[in-house]
Amino acid sequence: MRRNSSLLLLSSAALAAVLAFGSLASAATPEAKPDTEEVTEFGPGDINSFSGAFLAARTADVDHDYPTAIALYRKALSFDAANLEIRERLMISLLLNGDFEDGLKEAENLKGDGSVERITKIVRGLDALRHKKFETAKKILAYKGPNDLDRLTHQLLGAWADVGAGKAKQAMSTVSGLKGPAWYKVFTDYHLGAMALVAGDTAAARRHLNDAVTNKEAIATAPDTFIRAVMALARLEAAAGNKQKALDAISVGDTAVANYAPLKALRQSIEKGEKPAQQVTTAAEGAAGVLFSIGGALNRQGAEDMVSLYLQVSHALDPNSPDTLILLGGLAEKLEKPERAIELYSRVPADSPMRRVSELQLGLALSTTGKVEEAKEHLKALIASDPSDLRSYIAYGSVLSEAKDFKAMAENYDKAVEKIGPVPRPSDWTVFFQRGIAYERLKQWDKAEPNFRRALELNPEQPQVLNYLGYSLVDMSKNLEEGLDMIKRAVDARPDDGYIVDSLGWAYYRMGKFEEAVTELERAVQLRASDATINDHLGDAYWQVGRKLEAVYQWNRALISEGEDINREQVKEKIEKGLAPLDPNATTADRSQTEPAPPVAPAPAAPDKKS
Repeated sequence: MRRNSSLLLLSSAALAAVLAFGSLASAATPEAKPDTEEVTEFGPGDINSFSGAFLAARTADVDHDYPTAIALYRKALSFDAANLEIRERLMISLLLNGDFEDGLKEAENLKGDGSVERITKIVRGLDALRHKKFETAKKILAYKGPNDLDRLTHQLLGAWADVGAGKAKQAMSTVSGLKGPAWYKVFTDYHLGAMALVAGDTAAARRHLNDAVTNKEAIATAPDTFIRAVMALARLEAAAGNKQKALDAISVGDTAVANYAPLKALRQSIEKGEKPAQQVTTAAEGAAGVLFSIGGALNRQGAEDMVSLYLQVSHALDPNSPDTLILLGGLAEKLEKPERAIELYSRVPADSPMRRVSELQLGLALSTTGKVEEAKEHLKALIASDPSDLRSYIAYGSVLSEAKDFKAMAENYDKAVEKIGPVPRPSDWTVFFQRGIAYERLKQWDKAEPNFRRALELNPEQPQVLNYLGYSLVDMSKNLEEGLDMIKRAVDARPDDGYIVDSLGWAYYRMGKFEEAVTELERAVQLRASDATINDHLGDAYWQVGRKLEAVYQWNRALISEGEDINREQVKEKIEKGLAPLDPNATTADRSQTEPAPPVAPAPAAPDKKS
């Protein structure tokens, strides 16, 4: 199956698996939706029992509909005011919805509840810090437990409380002496630099920020924190009159994260001789940065609630932080709440260097809501306002891809390639890859293949490109061994990607290697159990090896599964009649009886930072 994944402009790498969430994750994440009859939509006023309110609230909670969940939890409390579990979930829903003040009230009420202590401590401690009750904040935030992530978070927050109390040297000594895993250094270097800046110690700030920027692991572990360090160092050097050093710092950031609009805006400002202000100037902003740093690094599939909680509390401390708004918008998109994402992106200040990032993501979110023409016009205006910004073309191409307007998509990427010029950078692989997809879908393989190969020249082991090109070669019976080798390399790079594993299995099928096809397609189904196309493929492979009952079962699963469109009438016919025997001398194209046109997911809005 040829797929390319959609990425956010500020996608973040995850920390290592050792960063366990423990009780906070279980407290912040709603349980699975009950297996009951379909719940009809209704409001709190329509509910006349505790059980009804509780069930409806949990359903809304699982659907990330926090306003409804809040109203229903409150309704449940009207029947049972002492119910501790309801109060816990109400507090979490309030915080996830951005209702910090009401969430704080519940946190105060629950401060003796051990099951949510990790949440209440942070909320209460940061409330004290923002009101400049620094000693109280430090006392509340004290932590002596064994969890590495909690120890780092609380020590950094406590150190920022010391900075607020005028004890910057003590704060920096605490952070410098913090013992823990190697990944601590990414965060401690940046926050030591930020603390030194707030304290006015330029020499120490320069030293620590340089350590953060030159840390080779920083971009993979915590890209958002790395970028903050780059920008803080550039602003420091600009303020000191070291214009070239400031630009050199930005170049380091450009090398790691190409085409990043805030860096571009900062470069332009410094080139004009301006001295942009630092982002962190107070203890409250520094503490907000701790939660931003941790939340951004944890931003991965399955951790959305935890990350959102950290970022919402960070936003309460520093409501003018544009990068926090953008990460929250990205989370809303992941949770399939595009309207909420649009509202968050719209709140990024017009004069912020990150405004363009928010505008690009806003355009993609508009398309998700079905406002495709509005999204197109919005993104075309962004291209016109800055034709050199490649990400505008990529975002626009994503919308055109979703709309299956491949002719316009190809023309769009032709213009992007013109802007790239004769010497593309490694990060430009995405543009060539997307142009290749457009031409492949237009059945112009003579134009598609050179773009895929150019993308691989720029990023030789990029699994999306290997998968798409390799599958295409097998599909067309061209360079079969080369194509199969490419797909295998893609699987080696991403063994847990069900779509890429499906490509390998379906390639074996097209080559008549049905036993190998079954092995790989069974693995793909384990990875993506509810994808209709993968179920359909496995059904075909089962039939060819004589496992006909299992084939019919998989075809039936395909009819009720989610994912890409399949030819349902054709699947129903297979259930009724099975597959006709295949000619052992048939070509790979002849063996395809079910494969629809390969799906094209939305183009990434920016190259994958890890690729």
